[in-house]
Amino acid sequence: MTEAASPAPGLAGHNRVSTQALTSLAQAAAAELFGVRPSEVRASWTDDAGLLALRVVSPIAVPDLGAIESAADVAAAGGSVWDRASGAKGAILRRVSGLSGAKLSRVDVRIAGVRSAAARRVRVQ
Repeated sequence: MTEAASPAPGLAGHNRVSTQALTSLAQAAAAELFGVRPSEVRASWTDDAGLLALRVVSPIAVPDLGAIESAADVAAAGGSVWDRASGAKGAILRRVSGLSGAKLSRVDVRIAGVRSAAARRVRVQ
């Protein structure tokens, strides 16, 4: 059995993470998973019986559609848009909760467009 650490004496007070900080964190987490810029992601919060429910609206990067010829190509690209969006829910929840300490009840994802994955590459000359 382990003992819980007690707070250090003389360090009374509380910490808060602002809504803007949580929103920026959620945008960054979703952008990384969907292969887009954080500025393209919208995040909003609602109360869900005392916990936070996160709603993310984002485009998603997809490979050049001319390059997809088989199911193996789809799998190599990370799966279908549906599969990637479904899998991102848990990953976003874990990242935002883990980094902020906030207790999230759920993450709702809406894909609002697609972006070419090739367009994200930076050209160096």
